[in-house]
Amino acid sequence: MTLDMRDKVLLGCAALLAVGLVSGGYLLGDGLKRARAADRSVTVRGLAEKDVTADLATWSISYSATGFDLPAVRAEIDANTRELRAYFTSLGFKADALTPVGAGVNQYLNNGVNTITITQRMLLRTTDIARAQRAVAQQFDLVRRGVTLQEGSGMRYSFTKLNDIKPPMVAAATKDARAAAEQFARDSGASVGGIKSATQGYFSIEARDGEGDGSADTPYKKVRVVTTVDFYLK
Repeated sequence: MTLDMRDKVLLGCAALLAVGLVSGGYLLGDGLKRARAADRSVTVRGLAEKDVTADLATWSISYSATGFDLPAVRAEIDANTRELRAYFTSLGFKADALTPVGAGVNQYLNNGVNTITITQRMLLRTTDIARAQRAVAQQFDLVRRGVTLQEGSGMRYSFTKLNDIKPPMVAAATKDARAAAEQFARDSGASVGGIKSATQGYFSIEARDGEGDGSADTPYKKVRVVTTVDFYLK
Protein backbone atom coordinates (compact mmCIF):
# COMPACT_ATOMS: atom_id res chain seq x y z
CA MET A 1 0.00 0.00 0.00
CA THR A 2 1.35 3.43 -0.96
CA LEU A 3 1.73 6.35 1.43
CA ASP A 4 -1.19 8.21 -0.14
CA MET A 5 -3.49 5.22 0.30
CA ARG A 6 -2.45 4.77 3.94
CA ASP A 7 -3.13 8.45 4.59
CA LYS A 8 -6.58 8.14 3.05
CA VAL A 9 -7.39 5.08 5.17
CA LEU A 10 -6.22 6.80 8.34
CA LEU A 11 -8.21 9.90 7.51
CA GLY A 12 -11.29 7.76 6.88
CA CYS A 13 -10.93 5.95 10.20
CA ALA A 14 -10.46 9.23 12.03
CA ALA A 15 -13.61 10.62 10.42
CA LEU A 16 -15.64 7.57 11.39
CA LEU A 17 -14.30 7.76 14.94
CA ALA A 18 -15.20 11.44 15.17
CA VAL A 19 -18.74 10.76 13.92
CA GLY A 20 -19.08 7.93 16.46
CA LEU A 21 -17.91 10.12 19.31
CA VAL A 22 -20.31 12.88 18.35
CA SER A 23 -23.21 10.45 18.02
CA GLY A 24 -22.35 8.72 21.27
CA GLY A 25 -22.05 12.03 23.05
CA TYR A 26 -25.41 13.13 21.70
CA LEU A 27 -27.10 9.90 22.74
CA LEU A 28 -25.49 10.02 26.16
CA GLY A 29 -26.50 13.64 26.69
CA ASP A 30 -30.03 12.98 25.45
CA GLY A 31 -30.30 9.96 27.72
CA LEU A 32 -29.17 11.96 30.73
CA LYS A 33 -31.64 14.70 29.82
CA ARG A 34 -34.48 12.15 29.62
CA ALA A 35 -33.38 10.59 32.91
CA ARG A 36 -33.40 13.98 34.62
CA ALA A 37 -36.85 14.73 33.19
CA ALA A 38 -38.17 11.36 34.33
CA ASP A 39 -36.79 11.96 37.81
CA ARG A 40 -38.59 15.28 38.26
CA SER A 41 -41.39 14.91 40.78
CA VAL A 42 -43.36 16.74 43.43
CA THR A 43 -44.54 15.38 46.77
CA VAL A 44 -47.90 16.60 48.02
CA ARG A 45 -50.50 15.62 50.60
CA GLY A 46 -54.18 15.03 50.00
CA LEU A 47 -56.94 15.26 52.60
CA ALA A 48 -60.32 13.53 52.73
CA GLU A 49 -62.93 13.98 55.47
CA LYS A 50 -66.37 12.46 55.95
CA ASP A 51 -69.04 13.07 58.57
CA VAL A 52 -70.56 9.86 59.92
CA THR A 53 -72.89 8.80 62.70
CA ALA A 54 -71.87 6.11 65.17
CA ASP A 55 -73.57 2.74 64.72
CA LEU A 56 -72.73 1.22 68.11
CA ALA A 57 -73.28 2.55 71.63
CA THR A 58 -71.83 0.98 74.77
CA TRP A 59 -72.53 2.20 78.28
CA SER A 60 -70.32 0.91 81.07
CA ILE A 61 -72.37 1.27 84.27
CA SER A 62 -70.99 0.89 87.80
CA TYR A 63 -72.90 1.29 91.06
CA SER A 64 -72.26 0.19 94.62
CA ALA A 65 -73.83 -0.32 98.05
CA THR A 66 -72.13 -0.03 101.43
CA GLY A 67 -73.17 -1.33 104.85
CA PHE A 68 -72.21 -3.44 107.84
CA ASP A 69 -74.21 -6.58 107.05
CA LEU A 70 -73.38 -8.61 103.95
CA PRO A 71 -76.93 -9.90 103.24
CA ALA A 72 -78.32 -6.35 103.59
CA VAL A 73 -75.70 -4.88 101.25
CA ARG A 74 -76.29 -7.65 98.74
CA ALA A 75 -80.04 -7.04 98.90
CA GLU A 76 -79.47 -3.34 98.13
CA ILE A 77 -77.32 -4.18 95.11
CA ASP A 78 -79.99 -6.61 93.86
CA ALA A 79 -82.64 -3.91 94.27
CA ASN A 80 -80.48 -1.43 92.31
CA THR A 81 -79.99 -3.98 89.54
CA ARG A 82 -83.76 -4.50 89.25
CA GLU A 83 -84.32 -0.74 89.06
CA LEU A 84 -81.60 -0.42 86.43
CA ARG A 85 -83.18 -3.12 84.29
CA ALA A 86 -86.62 -1.55 84.76
CA TYR A 87 -85.22 1.79 83.61
CA PHE A 88 -83.86 0.41 80.34
CA THR A 89 -86.98 -1.69 79.77
CA SER A 90 -89.10 1.45 80.11
CA LEU A 91 -87.06 3.00 77.30
CA GLY A 92 -87.73 0.04 75.01
CA PHE A 93 -84.45 -1.85 75.28
CA LYS A 94 -84.53 -5.63 75.07
CA ALA A 95 -83.52 -7.57 78.17
CA ASP A 96 -80.30 -8.91 76.59
CA ALA A 97 -79.07 -5.38 75.83
CA LEU A 98 -77.93 -5.08 79.47
CA THR A 99 -75.48 -7.69 80.76
CA PRO A 100 -73.43 -8.02 83.98
CA VAL A 101 -69.68 -7.81 83.35
CA GLY A 102 -68.30 -8.09 86.88
CA ALA A 103 -68.71 -7.46 90.57
CA GLY A 104 -66.45 -6.84 93.53
CA VAL A 105 -66.68 -7.06 97.32
CA ASN A 106 -64.48 -4.98 99.60
CA GLN A 107 -64.38 -5.33 103.37
CA TYR A 108 -62.38 -3.27 105.85
CA LEU A 109 -62.33 -2.69 109.58
CA ASN A 110 -62.91 0.82 110.91
CA ASN A 111 -62.67 1.19 114.69
CA GLY A 112 -63.52 -2.46 115.06
CA VAL A 113 -66.55 -2.22 112.74
CA ASN A 114 -66.59 -4.33 109.59
CA THR A 115 -67.67 -2.20 106.60
CA ILE A 116 -68.71 -3.95 103.38
CA THR A 117 -68.93 -2.44 99.90
CA ILE A 118 -70.27 -4.34 96.91
CA THR A 119 -69.72 -2.90 93.41
CA GLN A 120 -71.69 -4.15 90.43
CA ARG A 121 -70.71 -3.48 86.82
CA MET A 122 -73.16 -3.74 83.92
CA LEU A 123 -72.76 -3.10 80.20
CA LEU A 124 -75.39 -1.75 77.82
CA ARG A 125 -74.63 -2.55 74.19
CA THR A 126 -76.95 -1.37 71.41
CA THR A 127 -77.03 -0.28 67.79
CA ASP A 128 -80.08 1.92 68.46
CA ILE A 129 -78.21 5.21 68.73
CA ALA A 130 -81.27 7.41 69.18
CA ARG A 131 -82.53 5.23 72.04
CA ALA A 132 -79.07 5.27 73.63
CA GLN A 133 -79.07 9.07 73.54
CA ARG A 134 -82.44 9.16 75.29
CA ALA A 135 -81.10 6.82 77.97
CA VAL A 136 -78.24 9.22 78.68
CA ALA A 137 -80.46 12.30 78.58
CA GLN A 138 -82.90 10.80 81.10
CA GLN A 139 -80.38 9.09 83.37
CA PHE A 140 -81.34 11.28 86.36
CA ASP A 141 -84.38 9.02 86.56
CA LEU A 142 -81.97 6.39 87.89
CA VAL A 143 -81.25 8.65 90.87
CA ARG A 144 -84.98 8.83 91.53
CA ARG A 145 -84.99 5.04 91.48
CA GLY A 146 -82.22 4.98 94.08
CA VAL A 147 -79.38 4.01 91.74
CA THR A 148 -76.31 6.25 91.93
CA LEU A 149 -73.79 5.69 89.17
CA GLN A 150 -70.12 5.78 90.04
CA GLU A 151 -67.66 8.12 88.39
CA GLY A 152 -66.43 6.68 85.11
CA SER A 153 -69.84 5.38 84.05
CA GLY A 154 -70.44 6.81 80.59
CA MET A 155 -71.76 6.13 77.11
CA ARG A 156 -69.29 5.56 74.30
CA TYR A 157 -70.26 5.80 70.65
CA SER A 158 -68.33 3.89 67.98
CA PHE A 159 -68.31 3.87 64.19
CA THR A 160 -67.64 0.28 63.11
CA LYS A 161 -68.03 0.54 59.32
CA LEU A 162 -64.70 2.17 58.51
CA ASN A 163 -63.76 -0.51 55.96
CA ASP A 164 -66.86 0.38 53.92
CA ILE A 165 -65.73 3.99 53.40
CA LYS A 166 -61.97 3.50 53.17
CA PRO A 167 -61.69 3.00 49.35
CA PRO A 168 -63.71 6.09 48.32
CA MET A 169 -61.95 8.19 50.97
CA VAL A 170 -58.50 7.13 49.75
CA ALA A 171 -59.61 7.96 46.19
CA ALA A 172 -60.83 11.38 47.34
CA ALA A 173 -57.57 12.07 49.19
CA THR A 174 -55.54 11.09 46.11
CA LYS A 175 -57.68 13.39 43.94
CA ASP A 176 -57.07 16.22 46.40
CA ALA A 177 -53.33 15.53 46.24
CA ARG A 178 -53.37 15.63 42.43
CA ALA A 179 -55.13 19.00 42.51
CA ALA A 180 -52.35 20.35 44.73
CA ALA A 181 -49.70 18.89 42.43
CA GLU A 182 -51.36 20.43 39.37
CA GLN A 183 -51.35 23.84 41.02
CA PHE A 184 -47.65 23.45 41.80
CA ALA A 185 -46.96 22.33 38.24
CA ARG A 186 -48.80 25.33 36.75
CA ASP A 187 -46.80 27.67 38.92
CA SER A 188 -43.54 26.08 37.77
CA GLY A 189 -44.48 25.73 34.08
CA ALA A 190 -44.75 21.95 34.13
CA SER A 191 -47.51 19.35 33.98
CA VAL A 192 -48.38 16.41 36.22
CA GLY A 193 -47.70 12.83 35.16
CA GLY A 194 -48.40 9.54 36.87
CA ILE A 195 -47.87 8.54 40.47
CA LYS A 196 -44.27 7.77 41.41
CA SER A 197 -45.10 6.57 44.94
CA ALA A 198 -47.88 6.98 47.48
CA THR A 199 -48.34 6.46 51.21
CA GLN A 200 -51.70 6.18 52.95
CA GLY A 201 -51.88 7.79 56.35
CA TYR A 202 -53.83 6.59 59.36
CA PHE A 203 -57.59 6.98 59.51
CA SER A 204 -58.73 8.99 62.52
CA ILE A 205 -62.25 9.15 63.95
CA GLU A 206 -62.96 12.14 66.17
CA ALA A 207 -65.91 14.12 67.45
CA ARG A 208 -67.43 16.21 64.68
CA ASP A 209 -67.06 20.00 64.89
CA GLY A 210 -65.39 19.76 68.28
CA GLU A 211 -68.50 18.29 69.92
CA GLY A 212 -68.00 16.54 73.22
CA ASP A 213 -66.20 18.02 76.20
CA GLY A 214 -64.04 15.04 77.05
CA SER A 215 -66.38 13.79 79.78
CA ALA A 216 -69.21 12.82 77.42
CA ASP A 217 -68.97 11.17 74.02
CA THR A 218 -71.02 12.07 70.95
CA PRO A 219 -72.38 9.84 68.17
CA TYR A 220 -71.50 12.43 65.53
CA LYS A 221 -68.04 11.70 64.19
CA LYS A 222 -65.63 12.95 61.53
CA VAL A 223 -63.43 10.44 59.73
CA ARG A 224 -60.17 11.86 58.36
CA VAL A 225 -57.28 10.51 56.30
CA VAL A 226 -54.20 12.17 54.79
CA THR A 227 -52.29 10.57 51.92
CA THR A 228 -48.79 11.49 50.73
CA VAL A 229 -48.33 11.15 46.97
CA ASP A 230 -45.23 11.67 44.82
CA PHE A 231 -46.22 12.68 41.25
CA TYR A 232 -43.94 12.77 38.21
CA LEU A 233 -43.61 16.16 36.53
CA LYS A 234 -43.42 16.51 32.76
